[in-house]
Amino acid sequence: MEYFSSNFKLGILGGGQLGKMLLYTTRKFDIYTCVLDPSTEAPSKLACNEFFEGDLMDYDTVYNFGKKVNILTIEIENVNVNALKALEKEGIKVFPSAKTLETIQNKAKQKLFYVDHNLPTAAFKRFSFTNEIYTAIEHSSIEFPFVWKSAQFGYDGTGVKIVRSVDDLKDLPNVECITEDLVPFKNELAVIISRNEKGDVKVYPVVEMEFHPEANQVEYVLCPARISKDIAKRAELIALKTSAAFEHVGLLAVELFLTKNDEILINEVAPRPHNSGHQTIEASYTSQFEQHIRAILGLPMGSTKNKLCGVMVNLVGAENNTGEVLYKNIEKLMEMEGVTPHIYGKKQTRPFRKMGHVTIVNSNIDTARAIAQKVKQTIKVISN
Repeated sequence: MEYFSSNFKLGILGGGQLGKMLLYTTRKFDIYTCVLDPSTEAPSKLACNEFFEGDLMDYDTVYNFGKKVNILTIEIENVNVNALKALEKEGIKVFPSAKTLETIQNKAKQKLFYVDHNLPTAAFKRFSFTNEIYTAIEHSSIEFPFVWKSAQFGYDGTGVKIVRSVDDLKDLPNVECITEDLVPFKNELAVIISRNEKGDVKVYPVVEMEFHPEANQVEYVLCPARISKDIAKRAELIALKTSAAFEHVGLLAVELFLTKNDEILINEVAPRPHNSGHQTIEASYTSQFEQHIRAILGLPMGSTKNKLCGVMVNLVGAENNTGEVLYKNIEKLMEMEGVTPHIYGKKQTRPFRKMGHVTIVNSNIDTARAIAQKVKQTIKVISN
């Protein structure tokens, strides 16, 4: 199939910042794109060829959108899987597949998948409702502290909480969930794998993630991770084994815990471009977004090597600020060598909402991290 400057149509479910950055590549290659998103102010709206407003969880909306395109992909997992299954039966290519998405959408199914495929992960228990955890505590089948995770619809720290006492359970929604043993880890790592229909794979260097203590979302991503070659190799092998088990097409971001004993455990995965790969736009020969497009279209996949060390800083809304966004001191960032801001196009800010990111490239990872700290202290995402 001819993709460039042709009648081919690529559909993207979701029009947020990940979709917008996917469109960097489709615009460069003149690939016709259609985007579906529930918001009329979606960041992707101005960059795609056709924009459709609609509910990503509604069967008819997703099915009818999918019928308009040749290949369908996602930038968010929360989409109607049954509609994707129907489209696949009618010959529409869906990447990642409905089967892959159905497993990953539900954290309980995802954890069972790791157990079934002998993939290392933290010990866990499944609950149909959060209230059932009280009974498990009474019968001593679960001990404090543990991590509570909503089985579905969690993102960016939402749907996750460390539970240290019964009081911590009181405000949690009464939904299907899992509890995980609280892993004593010293690092959070991630590996992004790209895979095409033929099963060819490319691996990006292992990254190290630093999380905001309150928002439980990534604050910094460092590439390459400051770990030994042995640990990096083991992390890559686990990610490759995970990729092979899912048989996904496109990108798979594998988030990992490195424990105090240097054991590597899978936290969770995302079958799409991921926050842990934003630095690839400036730091890698092929960005994660371009690689995803290449993989799902069956085009030759690009080099995943770094040109330079890269650090990504998330720009999130400041606490106690809600309303029309203002990026204070952004001009000062533009004066810094090797520093590139990316603004997602969201007009309204709120506390900890992802509004953009900044990439720092340098020949030395520690220097890049120091500049990243300065970036974080300089720019403020506030309400006007």
